[in-house]
Amino acid sequence: MNKIALITGITGQDGSYLSELLLEKGYEVHGIIRRASVFTTERIDHLYQDRHEHNVRFRLHYGDLLDAISLRRIISEVQPNEVYNLAAQSHVRTSFDQPVYTAQVVAIGSLHLLEAIRDYRDSTGKEVRFYQASSSEMYGKVREIPQTELTPFYPRSPYACAKVQAFWQAVNYREAYGLFACNGVLFNHESPRRGETFVTRKITRAATRIKLGLQTEVYLGNLDAKRDWGFAGDYVEAMWLMLQQHDPDDYVVATGQCHSVRQFLEEAFGYLDLDWEEHVKFDPRYLRPTEVNLLQGDATKARNLLGWRPKVLMPELCRMMIDADTKIAERERTLVDAGHVVLTRS
Repeated sequence: MNKIALITGITGQDGSYLSELLLEKGYEVHGIIRRASVFTTERIDHLYQDRHEHNVRFRLHYGDLLDAISLRRIISEVQPNEVYNLAAQSHVRTSFDQPVYTAQVVAIGSLHLLEAIRDYRDSTGKEVRFYQASSSEMYGKVREIPQTELTPFYPRSPYACAKVQAFWQAVNYREAYGLFACNGVLFNHESPRRGETFVTRKITRAATRIKLGLQTEVYLGNLDAKRDWGFAGDYVEAMWLMLQQHDPDDYVVATGQCHSVRQFLEEAFGYLDLDWEEHVKFDPRYLRPTEVNLLQGDATKARNLLGWRPKVLMPELCRMMIDADTKIAERERTLVDAGHVVLTRS
């Protein structure tokens, strides 16, 4: 029989790429979504299958990480072999404005899910393998470069603090209850499906719109922050590989290369023959109260034990995002030329 996977955060960037990967591998994929008055499934609409059809392998369920009862019900109904916890309030700067909500979703939400999985396993005797989406932001004020699985955490945001708690909860359930639980410490991973409030996508959206005369400037914060940027489509493969191993463990997933926001700007605007310095403005609102200056991962363990390697590095990733956002900007240009108003986000 095909394996069954349950994904929280399925409507996000990672959830959509992971769903595609698992469906290609023959899985039956279930996702948890929150009820909303507007559709939020644009990243996975191409995967939708009418549940009245035969052999439906992609289904969505209403639930919430803050609703422990709904999680237990869904797990009991779906009977998953693997659970991928990708849901979060994942915007670091926003976590300073909503620290309690961030902690509830990221830390307490993961605890609700772990408890639901443990109860299901204990009552049915069926093993469920669990993946917890951890973050390089947990390293925060780094003490060594590059960061490995043994590098101490020094979180510098409410989001990072909550992710640290979720990380250790997964470790504790592994050691205390024998749960097959893995943490993937993923460094920054981007794609054309990245949310537009994240700096890389904000840059590529702005650059393409500037190129087509739809806006003239974009406002950013710290241009000297350095990150290890990879492609989300590569990184979801590492998630899957972790749950295929004989024993559960924790892994860093990264390219090992580090670039500043300034360098990403140069790559994006240069690809379009634009001078970024003519269009980028500074806005202190985008600075964090406590900054994380440099993150660079060492994925040697994932390479040696999982056989995983990144296929897309920053320059190619940036161009991939520019190419996709150019198509969006061209559609917007057509609307503007026809007399419609298109919202500008700077």
